[in-house]
Amino acid sequence: MPDKFNMQSSPFDRLNERQQTQLRSALDVAYFRTRDCLIKAGQEALYLHILIKGAVEERSADNKEVFAHYAHDDLFDVRALIDGKSKHQYIALEDTLCYLLPKEIFLDLYYQNGQFAAYFDNNLATRQALVEAAQQQQNLAEFILTKVDHAIFHPPMILKPNQPLNEVTRELKNAGLDSALVALDESDPRRLAHPHAHPYAIVTRTNMLHAVMLDGHALTTPIGDIASFPVFHVDVGDFLFNAMITMTRNKMKRLMVCDGTKAVGMLDMTQILSAFSTHSHVLSLSIARANCIEELAIASHRQRQLVDSLITNGIRTRFIMELISAVNEQIIEKAFELVVPPALHDHCCLIVLGSEGRGEQVLKTDQDNALILKDELEWPQCSEVMNTLTHTLQQLGYPLCTGNVMVNNPQWVKTQTEWKSTISDWTQRATPERVMDLAIVADAHAVAGNKSLLTPIEAHLQQSLINKMLLLQTFVRPALQFSLPLTLFGNVKSDKEGIDIKRGGIFPIVHGIRTLALEHGIKEKNTFARIDALKALKKLEPDTAENLNEAFKLFIKLRLTQQIDQQHAHNRLDLSKIDRTERDLLRHSLHVVKKFKQLLNHHYQIRD
Repeated sequence: MPDKFNMQSSPFDRLNERQQTQLRSALDVAYFRTRDCLIKAGQEALYLHILIKGAVEERSADNKEVFAHYAHDDLFDVRALIDGKSKHQYIALEDTLCYLLPKEIFLDLYYQNGQFAAYFDNNLATRQALVEAAQQQQNLAEFILTKVDHAIFHPPMILKPNQPLNEVTRELKNAGLDSALVALDESDPRRLAHPHAHPYAIVTRTNMLHAVMLDGHALTTPIGDIASFPVFHVDVGDFLFNAMITMTRNKMKRLMVCDGTKAVGMLDMTQILSAFSTHSHVLSLSIARANCIEELAIASHRQRQLVDSLITNGIRTRFIMELISAVNEQIIEKAFELVVPPALHDHCCLIVLGSEGRGEQVLKTDQDNALILKDELEWPQCSEVMNTLTHTLQQLGYPLCTGNVMVNNPQWVKTQTEWKSTISDWTQRATPERVMDLAIVADAHAVAGNKSLLTPIEAHLQQSLINKMLLLQTFVRPALQFSLPLTLFGNVKSDKEGIDIKRGGIFPIVHGIRTLALEHGIKEKNTFARIDALKALKKLEPDTAENLNEAFKLFIKLRLTQQIDQQHAHNRLDLSKIDRTERDLLRHSLHVVKKFKQLLNHHYQIRD
């Protein structure tokens, strides 16, 4: 059994300990002389070849075309192992040493481990695209840090609401524009209904075309009648990536730029790309263009390099969370669109739960998702399609949920009425298991399909928990059950495996804040947003809110930094990798959690 095989290299680092042992036990070593043929065209594939030393050339059967060269740590011919026979021949260019992994073992691991399989599911062109994308990522931080200013956006055309549609069409054509803002009168009922919105509507050439050709409006129709309100906007001086997030989330091509309440410009995607022409690899655009799972995998597998680049360049943790959350949402939505038949998109809703639902997931963690079906929907193939969706997300790097909270589990696929009934049942039978199910659903966020299907379920959950102190007393208990990693004298306590920062710090904040938010009918899902809302309602003291915000950010940052540096995805912190200043901050933040848990104990009158 070869004991020097490198399990840290991709894709073998995706195997669990048992699978790695299985692989090591099956490996053999073979030696080939210069010009030896390792695999003949048309030959049945028996092994996965992993080069130890030497060089191999992949050629056509007639020797007229060279397809690839392989060197140390390269592997081939995966396609032949899956298809049965090799289409090409592989010739040793020099004396070559290879590990040989038998076909049956490789296929066993391939079908057992979705992340392992996803690596091989990408064809050569896709892998090359991934390499090129990784090389470009180092420049993305420049894009992220750029601010919206006059050099990027153009001045807006501002119209009066009574201008006729045909006149506006000529003005836009003469100015070479495809959109304009409409300054609404103070008496406009839309402004009265949304007093805090900016006093502008927007009209585009597409709006006008649809108004005339589809809705039958006359050419003299006042432009204010067909303009859209309110208008999505970004402020002068805001980060350009915030504009990108807004465009990405709302699938739009342009934003209004404001200075206070005054519109000072329009920003569209073409301007962003012309200002940053080297960033054609921006993830949201790659996702939007993806027409198949293989193309979507390109964007999905870039995320870790993107996070690494952002951390290296000092981007704030909360900004990273917002950006990656938007990207994750787009990837999952695109996967849904590629897997679920289009005719059913309006009849079901995919929701993400847990950290993804709260917008707090940075690196990919376990899949946590569920499906809402319209009450009248008949879909016999639903189970089969959901199995495919789960496997597809696995291929894109989202591991299976250990708790089986996924759409391939029928318990997490229900009609609207069934979801309401289930929530009522959970609140009436508040066992520890049901309480955690309620907590999971409380963070639900709609990402694909008919997103409005979630709204009445959210309202039912809110109504079931608001001011229900006896139920909330049971609900909050999981936030209090894990001991803090502090010694008797208040120092940070660590064992050989490090500190479990999720149990000791992150989860008590997340779940405690979630409980308080549900008690007071707060609709926000993100922990930071919930803390801010509780502070605004005077349910948290300003100092407590600020300390919880800072502690939560520190825990996320320390965990993320070590996950990136050490190439793992677990929740333990190695104290030896943290400098003295950050250790002091960690100790202080754990004491913040200790005080918060005392607050929860007192508030919910828990006397265990």
